[in-house]
Amino acid sequence: MQTLASFTFFTDAPTLFAAICAVFLVGLSKGGLGGAFALMGVPILSLVMPPLQAAALLLPLLLMMDAISVWAWRGWLDRATLWHLLPGAFVGITIGALAAAVTSEAMVRLLVGVVALGFVAKMAFARDGALARGQGRLRGGFWGAVAGFTSFVAHAGGPPFQVYVLPLKFDPRLYTGTSVVFFALVNIIKVVPYAALGNFDSRVLVSAAVMLPLAAVSTLMGAMIIKRVNARVFYPFMYAMIVLVGVKLVWDGVAAFW
Repeated sequence: MQTLASFTFFTDAPTLFAAICAVFLVGLSKGGLGGAFALMGVPILSLVMPPLQAAALLLPLLLMMDAISVWAWRGWLDRATLWHLLPGAFVGITIGALAAAVTSEAMVRLLVGVVALGFVAKMAFARDGALARGQGRLRGGFWGAVAGFTSFVAHAGGPPFQVYVLPLKFDPRLYTGTSVVFFALVNIIKVVPYAALGNFDSRVLVSAAVMLPLAAVSTLMGAMIIKRVNARVFYPFMYAMIVLVGVKLVWDGVAAFW
């Protein structure tokens, strides 16, 4: 522990334990096992370090998880979805970077949570014929921008992405493969503004390197689990995950204002 403390953030057992829990849950999510786990990463780490430091620590690990996920889900990709979402995502990331100094993470989490819960309520009460949606450039651009912005500010890009993609009713493997490629590209774009804002230093990078083996194993575990789930189980599971995500984000946002 003394050696770890010299070069990393893991200066004591509680900090190391929190990092292990956060990375394991985020890895399961990046493998395809729902966005609720990913959103627990920063809050868990924030128990033992400042939130911005926690987000900076996770970004290099997210890039590694993305690389593994892209390999694990190779061959499963809907290019039309990326074509509609990525231009907006780039705009959203740019806005997030420019507004980083004045943007409240709590407000972003609250708004994303409300959107997520409203989306599930709409899907739950809509008639069957109204559930399926096709691709749309304007709709894709809007939700891509929201996903890019919330991903940059609070690592909470999952719900906006799901609002656009889940109504397309993809095969679970096609949905997950498209998701991992989209967020891999989003996270690569985020590296430049994160670095420009001074969020990376040697301690962040060494701490991330220590967690890389766990990140790899947990990501592969998530991919192995979700590849064995059929559509009748996958979609109810995903909607349940969105509800958990929405409740968690609303709770975090409201609690920050108390």
